Amino acid sequence: MTVTLITGAASGLGWAMARHWFSAGHHLALADLDADGLAERKRSLGDDSRVLTVTADITVTTDIQTLLDATLTTFSRLDLLVNNAGITHRSVTHQTDPAVFRKVMAVDWQGAVELTLAALPALRESQGQVVTIGSMAGWMPVPGRAAYCAAKSALTQFFEVLRLELEPMGVHLLMVYPSFLDTPIEHHALGADGQPASHPRSTVGAMTDADTMARQIDQALQRRRRWLLPEPVSRLGSVLWRLTPGVYLRLVRRKFAGDLT
Repeated sequence: MTVTLITGAASGLGWAMARHWFSAGHHLALADLDADGLAERKRSLGDDSRVLTVTADITVTTDIQTLLDATLTTFSRLDLLVNNAGITHRSVTHQTDPAVFRKVMAVDWQGAVELTLAALPALRESQGQVVTIGSMAGWMPVPGRAAYCAAKSALTQFFEVLRLELEPMGVHLLMVYPSFLDTPIEHHALGADGQPASHPRSTVGAMTDADTMARQIDQALQRRRRWLLPEPVSRLGSVLWRLTPGVYLRLVRRKFAGDLT
């Protein structure tokens, strides 16, 4: 029996991963803030014996412990933790309420960190795996997303250090670096005042659908890969930022001009 815990599981990539691994026979603990969405997802999967849903806010310590307690009480083990929950913003940095930055950092960095640390005893016991959803935005600056870039960069550094410490204990860690995904995260992006952003999203390169990303993540886990890298255009952007940062800045200012007004 493989027990998989997925945060942000009611929609987008989280739900795509849930469907994929449910079809593969996993027992699922699905966590999200959206209680109604979770209930509908559980009904659609159709096997209550293999699906636990927990309404939880991963920025709240007591919710994290409730989620883990429910998972271990129901399934007696944890084999795969997927840190997927996340939010973003689209707003000019100097015009943005600092509360927006605090919220993005709390969900995208602190929540994943605290949940993983709390789950480590169970993961060490099962010699399990951790998937953490980073972003190409953690590798290079993206206009209008200062807190998101900062959170994903911090996430990368934290989990790379954690990998060094966990691998000798038999716990495997996969860092996933999507570029632009067709998921609801951008539909709910925060604006400068903390309300939903009103201007359209800017993108670079191909848009990847959530089901394709879920399959790629599963394949990377099966191969015990440490990293799942973004599509080629984003990788090129990362190289430009490191080798010719002036060129990168000119290109990105032009491409994301709508995010700078």
